[in-house]
Amino acid sequence: MSGGASLGLRSSGSYGSLPQSNGQSPPLAARKPGKMSLGGVGVGGRGGERLLFARICKLTSRRRRMLLLLLVAAAVVFCFLFSSLVSKDEDAPPGIETMLGFSDHVRSFVNPVWTSSGRSIIQGGSFSGNGLNTASQTEKHSGSSHEELRGLLRSFPPAVVLEHHPCENFSFSPPPIDKKRTGPRPCTVCYVPVEQALALMPDAPSPSPVLRSLNYLFEDNLISKESNSGSLFGGYPSLEERDKSYNIKDSMTVHCGFVRGKIPGVNTGFDIDEADLFEMWQCRGIVVASAIFGNYDIMQQAENISTFSKDTVCFFMFLDEETEAAMKNTTAIDNTKRIGLWRVVVVHNLPYSDARRNGKVPKLLLHRLFPNVRYSLWIDGKLKLVRDPYQLLERFLWRKNVSFAISRHYRRFDVFEEAEANKVGGKYDNASIDYQIGFYKREGLTHYSSAKLPITSDVPEGCVIMREHIPITNLFTCLWFNEVDRFTSRDQLSFSTVRDKIRTRVNWTADMFLDCERRNFVVQAYHRELWEQIRRSPPPLVRQQPRKMLPDNAAKEPGKGPATKRLPARRTRDRKSGSKRAHRSKLVTGGKEFTQL
Repeated sequence: MSGGASLGLRSSGSYGSLPQSNGQSPPLAARKPGKMSLGGVGVGGRGGERLLFARICKLTSRRRRMLLLLLVAAAVVFCFLFSSLVSKDEDAPPGIETMLGFSDHVRSFVNPVWTSSGRSIIQGGSFSGNGLNTASQTEKHSGSSHEELRGLLRSFPPAVVLEHHPCENFSFSPPPIDKKRTGPRPCTVCYVPVEQALALMPDAPSPSPVLRSLNYLFEDNLISKESNSGSLFGGYPSLEERDKSYNIKDSMTVHCGFVRGKIPGVNTGFDIDEADLFEMWQCRGIVVASAIFGNYDIMQQAENISTFSKDTVCFFMFLDEETEAAMKNTTAIDNTKRIGLWRVVVVHNLPYSDARRNGKVPKLLLHRLFPNVRYSLWIDGKLKLVRDPYQLLERFLWRKNVSFAISRHYRRFDVFEEAEANKVGGKYDNASIDYQIGFYKREGLTHYSSAKLPITSDVPEGCVIMREHIPITNLFTCLWFNEVDRFTSRDQLSFSTVRDKIRTRVNWTADMFLDCERRNFVVQAYHRELWEQIRRSPPPLVRQQPRKMLPDNAAKEPGKGPATKRLPARRTRDRKSGSKRAHRSKLVTGGKEFTQL
């Protein structure tokens, strides 16, 4: 056999497939090829090498020999440089790209170091005139980017190829009827595993109908031109400006909070520290956000979150100074400003005196606080997340091919009924609610009926919002915030008005899923005030023992002694009911009662 035959070993740094030899199997090597062999047939060992070299020198002149040596030296230098470049990548596991099977959009989605565009999050590294300089912080974080990349690659779930959706045969079933447990309850929802959800993630952003570019108004010298025109933070938009904001065009500029400054969170009201802003701008892919203002709720920690989501999803909790001060008494906040999964952000100079209204800023304007995020999941501070964010986005956005999803109210579908319920519950003063509903009624608001189908409800349960940050959804939440700023803070009352105004102009609407589906992935806790009241009160008795006495009217009859005469008879009846069959029935019944409690 020829000494130049190869076993198909890959060269250094190459992860390609084995060479093919015209459909035939590669020949077996009888012995190791010579070190200086040029691959000639019949030339093997040192004798063959010397003979070949002598023939080359004899056939070439001195000038040609010098040229040949130069070419050989250039080839050696090129091979050396190529091998040094390849060796830098040998720290990563061989074949990692092939093993994972994820496209570039997945890698750029979860971490900014994979983006091919190279566009900086903060162009220029600093903002002149605002005292915000991030150049030093960028240098500080760039050194660890390669280590983070390697660790993140190791945490990628294995590649998944799906021929059929795992939930395509799933049939929805409402919660079973139970007379002892009334009210809203969770229902079964079909989720896919995290690695399958990643495989089903869209390659490109969803299309934004008509609207392509959305800009935001900012102005330093603001004067209210009309009564009931909103707040300084919202920019006092007039009714004429409000009407123009619904004329959807290719490029638009609208009011969207933070009007007094160019950068949201810097001298605008709702101010955020520089270090926190840097972390928020660094966030890409998915953000899970929540807020607690006025020390109104107890912070809930998410459960059932995959390791991959912990590495790639941002979790941000916004607090005011009052909540932070109260939390420091019971919870330790370290230098990283983390409590569990949450990255805590303390907000200063809040724009409103009402804590609930302040909470609408991060709830509806996440696209302004996180300008580089693609998807967001908002949950109220009273809720605990018990499902992985990738699973939720796949179930409620990607599977339905929608860009905005919110649950509908479990009982009410009509805005007029919701307004009356708010007045009965004391959620807001009645005069302001009546003014808002009257204003919408004059604009054409009607009661909900089947004529509005496929719209299934006009009243959302707004404690959970999932959306993709594209221009049309950003416009929707901006205009929804403007209504909350102008009228009451009860965002359920203004949701359908903004949705229907946009829906009549472009082919877009907000998807509304069932409330029982929402209760499947979040668990609702008590507000802090109610929880502390329950803790102070004595615990209720779970099971009360049956009374071993006669009715009060019989026991209090004087001189007749009915208790003494009737007691044996009562015991006789108890003895009869104590047979094995009755005793077994009693245990089973008691077991059911205990299970329900």
